[in-house]
Amino acid sequence: MIAFDGITKHYPGTERPALDHVTLQAHQGEILVLLGGSGSGKTTLLRLANRLIEPDHGTVRVEGRDIAGLDPIALRRRCGYVLQETGLLTHLTVADNITLLPKIVGWTAARRQARAEELLRLVQLDPAIFALRFPRQLSGGQQQRVNVARALALDPPILLMDEPFGALDEITRGQLQAAFRELQSRLRKTVLFVTHDLFEAITLADRIAVLAEGKLEQIGTPAELLRSPRTDYVRELFARPIRQLEEAAQRRNGGAS
Repeated sequence: MIAFDGITKHYPGTERPALDHVTLQAHQGEILVLLGGSGSGKTTLLRLANRLIEPDHGTVRVEGRDIAGLDPIALRRRCGYVLQETGLLTHLTVADNITLLPKIVGWTAARRQARAEELLRLVQLDPAIFALRFPRQLSGGQQQRVNVARALALDPPILLMDEPFGALDEITRGQLQAAFRELQSRLRKTVLFVTHDLFEAITLADRIAVLAEGKLEQIGTPAELLRSPRTDYVRELFARPIRQLEEAAQRRNGGAS
């Protein structure tokens, strides 16, 4: 569905490439999590998928087609984009934010209203309560639900999500992770999901691509990466939370004695 073949990207003024001959593929209908720390290349890879940036070398294919030959606007309309900052337009209602792209492409008012109501129900917000509210009247979690609904407005086959829950508190984040996983079970979009949070990756991913310093360390299911890490980086990455849990348990037991 989305294939990166030998991708290299170097930003001016930097010593090493942001991406260094990266090859991987996101399969149709899966959540592929791009996991890595700051500077690992995960957001660069995400932005290559809808031509927000271009590779120096290599090819990106979407649905089997080299996107270098596609109209970027048409491509982006097939790729819903969800950022950590919602970017909702403060002067528009929730319904108008959701249906901004449908309005641009010429949908009628009645069709836009029906789509806004459908998507609000899909992200578990009551249209009767939320459709006419403004972003300032929503909590952070509600704003991000609207942001997801907006990304789905034209029913794109692909979702690109760049740390969409990273700015939320832990409880709200967990609730949205569960809601998104349930939503994905119904929609079966092809999702590229960027995060630096290992637990979020394990919670959401069908497969995880671990990136470090612009290189692909390993790709596989969460179970495969836990059971059979192929590099020292992946081994340490997945061992760290286990040690943290063990240390926390030891501290708790020590405090109780």
